[in-house]
Amino acid sequence: MPTQAKTTRAPALRRHPLPLPVLLLPRRPAHPPARRHPLLIRPRVQVPRREEAVATELDGKALSKKIRAELAHEAESFIASTQVRPCLATVLVGDDPASAVYVRSKRRSCERLGFESRHFPLPVETTQQSLLTLVAELNADEAVHGILIQLPLPEGMDSSVVLDAIDPRKDVDGFHPENVGLLALKKARFVSCTPKGIMRLLEESGVDPKGRRATVIGRSSIVGLPVALLLTHAHASVRIVHSRTRPEDLEAAVREAEILVVAVGRPAFVPGEWVRDGAIVIDVGINRLPTDDGKGRLVGDVDFEGASERAAAITPVPGGVGPMTIAMLMTNTLEAARLQHAS
Repeated sequence: MPTQAKTTRAPALRRHPLPLPVLLLPRRPAHPPARRHPLLIRPRVQVPRREEAVATELDGKALSKKIRAELAHEAESFIASTQVRPCLATVLVGDDPASAVYVRSKRRSCERLGFESRHFPLPVETTQQSLLTLVAELNADEAVHGILIQLPLPEGMDSSVVLDAIDPRKDVDGFHPENVGLLALKKARFVSCTPKGIMRLLEESGVDPKGRRATVIGRSSIVGLPVALLLTHAHASVRIVHSRTRPEDLEAAVREAEILVVAVGRPAFVPGEWVRDGAIVIDVGINRLPTDDGKGRLVGDVDFEGASERAAAITPVPGGVGPMTIAMLMTNTLEAARLQHAS
């Protein structure tokens, strides 16, 4: 029998508007000249900087707070008018520490927005059939609007089979083939949270992809392919490369990119000297490197120090793309509740 859910009811909603600072960047002597972008900024404190470094940090943490404030008002209105509380069910198989941290963060976000959060922790020895049975039960539960299976699943489970079993109307991660197909046809129901967060970050930062050369490093169905589709829909000229691309072609693709999105899961995969002057760099990677104190240090897929000396703007790790991913998950959950209530 599936494990019983641990249900958490949220406190009353609070209104907390958050002003978002912007900055107009001066023109830089680049080739071609860098355009002006109003960009989200925050003080540079993580890494010692040389005087010539000029890149502005795109602060996903600040923007995610702004989005959650707006979302709280929308959720409050929806709940008041329908008496329906958006509900996200999270499923965690096994005891992977990183996965447990991610799930807790998502559940806290639900509670702060007044959503209902149901959590289903399953032991690592859970069979795939047992997991599929739980998914079927959640699909049939009208009180559950979104279903999230925390990845990666334990060895021996086929994640594609499990994800495909989720009702597409409850697939708030945007991984189901039906939702991927709708995205390709420009009829998106739910967009994968990280690509959606990247596009919102660019939009709020005043970066218009139209007519720009964009390079996406990574071809996963979770980030690389959907973000390439979204950039294409935004009229960018998109080039996709990956870890198996010939080194000379990879370097050339990075050097020509006005917008660079990197999602390969390898620390410092992109050297800073490859980055084009005035480029916008979106670093999706989250890699933990060992430190003497044993706590580890998070770094991205791009050489942050080197890239900051050339780029116009760059997302930090942590604090860049990560917070936007969770904010978009909450957005998708509210939208799922709306769609299911209207049907």
